[in-house]
Amino acid sequence: MNPNVADDLTLTPIGQSGSGHPGTGPGTGNAGDAHAAEAPPAEAPRATGGFDWWGEVKGLFWLVLAVLGFHSFIAKPFYIPSESMLPGLMVGDRLVVSKFAYGWSFVSPTIPDPVAIVRDLVFHQPTDSWSVQLPFIHGRLFGSLPERGDVVIVTPPGQSSDYIKRVIGLPGDTLEVRGGVVLLNGVAVPRGPLHFRDLPVDANATCDPVQYPAARRTIPGVGSVCHLPIVTETLPNGRRYDTVDLQPDSPGDDYGPVRIPAGRVFLMGDNRDRSADSRFALGGFERGLGGPVPVENLGGRAEFVTFSVDGNATVNPLTWWPSLRSGRAGTSLHPDRVQ
Repeated sequence: MNPNVADDLTLTPIGQSGSGHPGTGPGTGNAGDAHAAEAPPAEAPRATGGFDWWGEVKGLFWLVLAVLGFHSFIAKPFYIPSESMLPGLMVGDRLVVSKFAYGWSFVSPTIPDPVAIVRDLVFHQPTDSWSVQLPFIHGRLFGSLPERGDVVIVTPPGQSSDYIKRVIGLPGDTLEVRGGVVLLNGVAVPRGPLHFRDLPVDANATCDPVQYPAARRTIPGVGSVCHLPIVTETLPNGRRYDTVDLQPDSPGDDYGPVRIPAGRVFLMGDNRDRSADSRFALGGFERGLGGPVPVENLGGRAEFVTFSVDGNATVNPLTWWPSLRSGRAGTSLHPDRVQ
């Protein structure tokens, strides 16, 4: 574009057209002058200013609020930190937990605790949870009971940490454990024959010889495995799952009988001899659930494994893909049902 065009238009002599050529009729020059006179003055360019810090803070605030809302009311990721649910769940598994499956209660909201986060990340002082726990509130919004066999997230009464266990007993049931066999309302839960499963050994699944004596083995062409004794249980509603039965005389092999009160459920880990659950006292050395747990303390239902890591990843991105365990992604956590 010719930079002198504007000057040509404003400096056109009377009697000439806007193109700078002589006019062809009377009044042509006057119309050009009137048009030029009426044209609004050019607007000066606005100053852009500096970085919009307030706009960025507002955007970040709404993003965090949306994430926390999704985690509180829809679904939340969960990391398996212990072996209490072997063989179905392994340390390093990442899960999706639906928060709406049983309605919402005081444990549903995800409220970050900045002090706990700083202590853990900056001062390397491990904490049970990065969230603030609300005080107990009776009842659930749109509440419903879980089904026997569901795998659930539970917050022990009076604590802020999360456990993952299986629902075994419902309100009104009489539950007892004798010699490792679960009895519901006086009837033994059917158990299949003892068999074994080999789980791969890695940095997250070490098959500690103290916890699993003589279980670690080496298979040519496969590597190190943890050779675990497995017993399949079938609940009265037909839901079936595998448990680990390491020894016949562990502390939790004899319990009860207890009648489960209204509004409470009885939870157990699948790794029966290595699980702190409803059979054991709250806090202290046992770190159990203290008997049947109020349904308000259920945080959601575990749905499926998104992915699983073996613990060998480092800060080097090249180690991330090889650290993924094969065959774990998409594993459903809903037990099979038999007729």
